[in-house]
Amino acid sequence: MKVLVTGGAGYIGSICAAELLAAGHEVVVIDNLYQGHRAAVPSGAAFVEGDLRDTDAIARLFDQHRDFDGIMHFASFTLVGESMQQPLKYLRDNLVAGANLLEHAVANGVRRFILSSTANLFDDPEKMPIEPDERIVPGSPYGESKYFLERMLYWFERIYGLKYACLRYFNAAGDTPDRGEHHEPEYHLIPIVMQVALGQREKLTIFGGDYPTKDGTCVRDYIHVLDLAQAHILALEALDRLGSRKYNLGNGNGFTNLEVVQTAQRVTGRSIPYEIGPRRPGDPAVLIASAEAIRHELGWQPRFPELEQIISSAWEWHSRHPNGYTE
Repeated sequence: MKVLVTGGAGYIGSICAAELLAAGHEVVVIDNLYQGHRAAVPSGAAFVEGDLRDTDAIARLFDQHRDFDGIMHFASFTLVGESMQQPLKYLRDNLVAGANLLEHAVANGVRRFILSSTANLFDDPEKMPIEPDERIVPGSPYGESKYFLERMLYWFERIYGLKYACLRYFNAAGDTPDRGEHHEPEYHLIPIVMQVALGQREKLTIFGGDYPTKDGTCVRDYIHVLDLAQAHILALEALDRLGSRKYNLGNGNGFTNLEVVQTAQRVTGRSIPYEIGPRRPGDPAVLIASAEAIRHELGWQPRFPELEQIISSAWEWHSRHPNGYTE
């Protein structure tokens, strides 16, 4: 297939682009390089620098690169905490970018669409692990923006016949030997832990120590980015056969923030000082996914389910690239 990967210079998008190429697909990447890195784009992919909020930029993209069989949409503002401080950056910009992309997609005959969605749809789950049909209660403007995009896809299928899969992944983590997680500034737990281990930060702040969990810190379901990439490819290839789908993606196991720190200390052999800070707005106590639907329907199976595997892969990349892509 010929696949457009939006946000393909970012952490997850670039690794998915590389895995698509390895599976024999043709890849075109568009990214505005706001948080992405040109060096992360695989050499076999065509690259277009552009912003999805600019309809002219999208029109030029489709004029230059035609006949896409599918789109994987990663380009987005993604920080829960920031969305609680700057809601319009999420409720406006994420939606404008997605709507512009969908408008041009159907106008150019694209029939398949994979949305990078989020576990932040589930701020108040009734059951744990969380099933794909769990009621939607977004935990932040970021989560709300993803829910709006899911609803937009529902109507685009009804009106235009666009097949789609919404992949609600929980905590993407881990790296590959060639590509890793590099944001400026960094807000995600595991890369921050790596920075502390490398001596680039004095200590780590854990947000909240009074949650109703076994050690008082938040519980999250970490999933290796390569397992996410495999799920995206399987979902894209299955759309014609199965039709539109919504899947939750995780390992089905939860680890506390303190367990992440303790595992990282074992993996790196280094001390990781930390302090307990106040809770962060928008953070649920526990988020664990049920991925039984995608396991059953697509045969998806996480290849790197253990926290130690995930952190080891992150340590390998960060220790070899201590300054990320800015070396």
